[in-house]
Amino acid sequence: MESLEALVAHIQGLSGSPEEVAHLHSLLKQADGDSLRAHASALVPFLAHLSPGAHSLGYLYLLEACATSGANLGDFGGGDFLVTMADFLTACSSDQIRLAPDKFLNVCRVLKDQVMQLNRPIRGIAPLRVAVRKIQASPEQLTPVHADYLLLCLLAKQYKAGLSVLEDDIFEVDQPKDLFLYCYYGGMIYIGLKKFPKALELLHNAVTAPMSSLNAIAVEAYKKYILVSLIQNGQVPSFPKYTSATAQRNLRNHAQIYVDLCTSYGNGRYSDLEIFIESNAAVFQSDNNLGLVKQVLSSMYKRNIQRLTQTYLTLSLEDIARSVQLETPRDAEMHVLRMIEDGEIHATINQKDGMVSFHEDPEQYKSVEMVEHIDSSIQRLTALSKKLASIDENMTCDPAYLLKVSSTGRDRGRFDYEDFDTVPHKYF
Repeated sequence: MESLEALVAHIQGLSGSPEEVAHLHSLLKQADGDSLRAHASALVPFLAHLSPGAHSLGYLYLLEACATSGANLGDFGGGDFLVTMADFLTACSSDQIRLAPDKFLNVCRVLKDQVMQLNRPIRGIAPLRVAVRKIQASPEQLTPVHADYLLLCLLAKQYKAGLSVLEDDIFEVDQPKDLFLYCYYGGMIYIGLKKFPKALELLHNAVTAPMSSLNAIAVEAYKKYILVSLIQNGQVPSFPKYTSATAQRNLRNHAQIYVDLCTSYGNGRYSDLEIFIESNAAVFQSDNNLGLVKQVLSSMYKRNIQRLTQTYLTLSLEDIARSVQLETPRDAEMHVLRMIEDGEIHATINQKDGMVSFHEDPEQYKSVEMVEHIDSSIQRLTALSKKLASIDENMTCDPAYLLKVSSTGRDRGRFDYEDFDTVPHKYF
């Protein structure tokens, strides 16, 4: 390997035009390897002579060699080196770092690991948020940085920060693990924000994604999927037909206590559910799901009150309290008021005689706001339909897909999702 001084000189002189950067890339690949990492401690001073924005490709090679050398990063200046990595992720050129995506991902991973070791996950949120956009070829692409970013948002309890990537429509996936982690962490962020419908959507995707063998992420996602389904809808739907056979056969067996919780919840008796939760609290705690389980218990009051609206037009607060096992009519009044405010039931309370009158949904779907909402939904569905048609067309032209279909045989009536597990997950 040529001297470090000469290598840095090449980086400084060949970071201009695309042709120069391409030539520099070939030189860096020749210098890369164990020999470069062996000089990791000597590389750090040279970084001060380079610009993260103007010399991004060369800077990345040197920075990644330091970060992955196996040496204690404290030897490179500790917190200062962490700042160096963060500044690079923020200032680097997207065009240059995409020439060496694996090295860029390594730097992101080391940054994530370091802030977690320091118990300061919030320090990694801003640089990784920028890194997601730098490495993405388009906003529709899922990258490994997505999961690392969402994990830091969770650990720092900065749930709203996670929305910056969760609100994107993802259509391109390179690695299945990235998808499972993205859906799992994303679901947990929406749980933290009490946005249970969005949490269900992501957890559902983790549970129903194609898989040839069961993985721990899908099992944990299924446990939370059961709990959030009970909180939001009062029941857990059966697996849709597009769920992999592996998931349908095995998920319930790995989450049996949650299936039993669902059965107890369906009986509608608060006291029985409370006893069940107390007797299995240690298991729920070990899964870090006890808080969600307690929300399931609280939601039973709401669910039982909703059942009453299907049977009665008027009912006293005392009768409501007795039917749903609340201690006093005052507790019943508070629950009913909260449900009215949240739009979960339509009712009025006559506080003079303590009677509750239940009403039909007053929404006539004729307001300007509702018409705009429906129009927006139609446009979004139309765009989604066109996108799916494009994806389907690209898949049918994918050589690996065609090879798999032809080798599987034409006699079978349908293909299982495991049949295509080896087909690339990126369709563009």
